[in-house]
Amino acid sequence: MKFAHIADTHIGAHREPVLAQLEAEAFGIAIDRCIQEKVDFIIISGDLFQSGIPDLAAVDDAVKKMHAVREAGIPIYVIYGSHDYNPNGKSIIDILDSTGLIKKVVKGEIVDGKLELEFFTDSKTGAKLVGISARKAGLESRYYEILDREALEKEQGFKIFVFHSGLDEFKPKHLAQMESIPVSCLPRDFQYYAGGHIHEKSEHALPHYGPIVFPGTLFAGSPRDFEASAKGTQRGFYIVQFNKKIEKTEFVPVKVCECVYHEYDVSNKNSVQAQYELQKSLKELDVKGRFALVKVFGELAGGKTSDLKFAELKKMLSEKGAIHIDINRFGLVSKEYANMKVAGEGIGEIEDRLFKENIGTVKLSNADLKGDNGIKLAHELLKVVRQEAKTGETKKDYNIRVAEYAVKTLKLTETME
Repeated sequence: MKFAHIADTHIGAHREPVLAQLEAEAFGIAIDRCIQEKVDFIIISGDLFQSGIPDLAAVDDAVKKMHAVREAGIPIYVIYGSHDYNPNGKSIIDILDSTGLIKKVVKGEIVDGKLELEFFTDSKTGAKLVGISARKAGLESRYYEILDREALEKEQGFKIFVFHSGLDEFKPKHLAQMESIPVSCLPRDFQYYAGGHIHEKSEHALPHYGPIVFPGTLFAGSPRDFEASAKGTQRGFYIVQFNKKIEKTEFVPVKVCECVYHEYDVSNKNSVQAQYELQKSLKELDVKGRFALVKVFGELAGGKTSDLKFAELKKMLSEKGAIHIDINRFGLVSKEYANMKVAGEGIGEIEDRLFKENIGTVKLSNADLKGDNGIKLAHELLKVVRQEAKTGETKKDYNIRVAEYAVKTLKLTETME
């Protein structure tokens, strides 16, 4: 028996025609391989779509592939990822679930303060699936806090836990600021842990836990994904063979195009010199039929960043036959604006840097709001204000709830009016 484990497909993430086509091809290749391998079922552990209401053209392509899977007699089991929700009502995941094309495997209720989850049993293999969906801003962490792990651990049989969260022990360094949960939040003694949310493939082993696996994204959902792919990071999914226990986990690469990656550091160069050298180096690249990603970074010694003619560089690469050109210049700054530079390209890195630089400029009487503790509280407050509205929640109720969370986070005792 065997199943496929896919995650973070982010269908509908790209509107640019070439990228949208590559995105669809990646999903199609994965699905075709699952049918070819005659897997017994497919798990998609979150972020099947880029949003709860994705682009309909992208949905149409994906649904056609899902129909092929259903005709092959292969069920698709899913959970919500952080992108799959529609806070104002039903999402595309709910609609596809109601049609029978996919099956949500998250069902439970809170009883006496404990979250009790129900197992879903695959009719063909007898495998038992259960999981916790993601929420915006990592709000699923509160579900793990009240999860009745003991009941899940007592269940007999071949068990798979599906989740869409980063794990403290296994987060990549560039995601250090991302909210995550410790492995201890997961129920023990499951044969397989089907992870999502982390866009890099990885497998982990710990005592009392079966393989903890993140397939990574199939194509790319962010600029960082493109850079990682261009540098050689493999994209794909897993096919897992099992009986009463896991027998083999195999990563299946999915490659839809060749990539060319080129870096150029402008440091100690003026804008005229940088333009000349960059243009010369790009002329030497073989980009025909390839995705070209160029990263320009550093501090210009003279001139302005606007002096660099990126449109001309893109046109040149296009004429050389590149199927798509992405020029990343987020790390580029001119000398006169160097004092405004923010180190790091990730959102978490930028936020942390801004907090560190500005926490000391604000006059605060409460010592708990200063230094490292103040920075930590600032991050917590940012998570609070990013909370999504609950279904049917009024704007007034939402504001009150967020304010209450903020008061709790700051450990204030004053009564709110």
